Amino acid sequence: MISAEQLTVEFGGFTLFDSISFLVNPKDRIALVGKNGAGKTTLLSIFAGEQNPTSGRIVKSPDITIGYLPQHLLPAGRLTVMEETESAFREILQIQQSIDQLTAQLSQRTDHQSDEYHRLIEQMTHQTEYLHLISEGNYHAEAEKTLTGLGFSRADFDRRVDEFSGGWRMRIELAKILLRKPDLLLLDEPTNHLDIESIQWLENFLTNQSGAVMLVSHDRAFLDNVSNRTIELSLGHIHDFRVSYSKYVTLRREQLEQQQRAYENQQKLIQDTEQFIERFRSKATKAVQVQSRIKQLARLERIELDEIDSSRLNLKFPPAPRSGTLPLEIEHLTKTYDTKVILKDIGLTIRRGEKVAFVGKNGEGKTTLVKCIMGETDHSGLLRLGHNVKIGYFAQNQASLLDENKTVFQTIDDVAVGDIRTKIRDILGAFMFGGEASEKKVKVLSGGERSRLAMIRLLLEPVNLLILDEPTNHLDIPSKDVLKSAIKAFDGTAIIVSHDREFLDGLATKVYEFGQQKVREHLSGIYDFLRHKKMESLQELERTPASTSPTTIKISKPGSDTKQEYSARKEYNRQLKKLERQLEEIESTIDRLEKEITLLEIALNEDNDPSAFEEYQQLQQQLAAEMERWEQLSVDKERFHNGAESDNER
Repeated sequence: MISAEQLTVEFGGFTLFDSISFLVNPKDRIALVGKNGAGKTTLLSIFAGEQNPTSGRIVKSPDITIGYLPQHLLPAGRLTVMEETESAFREILQIQQSIDQLTAQLSQRTDHQSDEYHRLIEQMTHQTEYLHLISEGNYHAEAEKTLTGLGFSRADFDRRVDEFSGGWRMRIELAKILLRKPDLLLLDEPTNHLDIESIQWLENFLTNQSGAVMLVSHDRAFLDNVSNRTIELSLGHIHDFRVSYSKYVTLRREQLEQQQRAYENQQKLIQDTEQFIERFRSKATKAVQVQSRIKQLARLERIELDEIDSSRLNLKFPPAPRSGTLPLEIEHLTKTYDTKVILKDIGLTIRRGEKVAFVGKNGEGKTTLVKCIMGETDHSGLLRLGHNVKIGYFAQNQASLLDENKTVFQTIDDVAVGDIRTKIRDILGAFMFGGEASEKKVKVLSGGERSRLAMIRLLLEPVNLLILDEPTNHLDIPSKDVLKSAIKAFDGTAIIVSHDREFLDGLATKVYEFGQQKVREHLSGIYDFLRHKKMESLQELERTPASTSPTTIKISKPGSDTKQEYSARKEYNRQLKKLERQLEEIESTIDRLEKEITLLEIALNEDNDPSAFEEYQQLQQQLAAEMERWEQLSVDKERFHNGAESDNER
């Protein structure tokens, strides 16, 4: 379909890619992964034709269409949301207009036998067939469906684009690209401006769309749910795995372990052979054997270990000064912008040491409440910070506020005070800005590198209340894991505004859901909250209109009337996970057996060894048995799932 051939990219003596080649097939959903600065965005830009490599080329057919969503591309102008979105169908509208004009011309002509008349007929037939080919159904309805899936309400459709924030305008651009249905979608961090519900909608869309997808994302769950192939960029080379992201992680680790073992075994063989040669080189009786060993070494294909990028973020928050028992109390808080009510009569209490998550659709007041806590905006009602509370704040747009003309070192040196100034080099090194990297200008840093630089500010003085607004945007997956561990180990209180399910999983023990001007408390982790939300939505469909008020929704707490339901759901999840774990173990065994059978087939072709054939037959029997077990367990899992659904319906 589309191929990258010997791509090399160099910047001022630094090689970003070194002769990489791969093919993108029609049904591929490729997760492009690698550390910040590895070149993921550059590769997408080259595929989109917006950047040229130093050498090499992208080869594609002339009729292949490509849709590209970069990290920073905002539609502007005075069009409404719907008008801007429907511009994705510009080609369809132009063809329809052309057909209308041809129809009008034909209706006025009487020379039905002329060549000109037949030429017009052929032209209209061709245009009509092409229109049917590229347009499927009602494009206006498609635009509505896509906008709704990405979080827009019908009331938003007639609002002007320039009334919306940058994040919402990015959603409009994403909607336009999806509606064009290109043969290859290139998406650079598409989830950065989406809430959890919109991310789940996009997952479903990408999984079911017919074209190929190549995407960069640091949302582990999103990658895993969408990808069927993973390409890792590391130190100028690629490692290509035709599996989803989580399977790639496992296979890559196994590959490196096997490579290390094979390398160590070969090194021992080389050492033993060289010792034999050295020991018997001067003995005439061993001359033939010595020469044989020398030839053996010369023919030996040396195993080379993959070069590993071992640079790693080292993050640990300073010890938190002790605060009061209740770092934050809010009662009857209301916040309006002009006449629009964002938050109405909300209340919440956060205790010392808690790690809580603020979740909900964009525009529902999460960042607004953070600004209220920071004293950056006024409000009515009570908002009380506890005794000795010291806040460390990471804003959503923190990375974009950096001065692009300063170096990394200058950026931190300008804000550091006291003894910390003597430790700037050490801190920069811990954040992978050691050596020459500290002299880089901010403007040449990738999005993830800028986020890491902005994160350093939090380490410059001890705090006991961390407020992190979308801290994982642009951070690579290893850096996110380190940040998550650091927050877990932090002995203060943390409020995390995030849409990243994997990041919040096991980190937040309490979830505050923002919506309909209210904030609801859920005493659970993020995945329990999401499961609860799905059940709650089904229950809301059965309620009468009088009982759908947000104030009537009860929070599930230990000891409430829902305890029995909670226990049943917990047991269901336990049984389901057990079945899934058994399936994964069998799949792993099947994969191992298939690899062993393949190796034996190669050996049998080279050397007809009877013992090898017996082992081959045994492995085939084991594989058949494991396949039968897998089929039976798959049926059991389906029956178990259907049975649980039937119980819920009753």
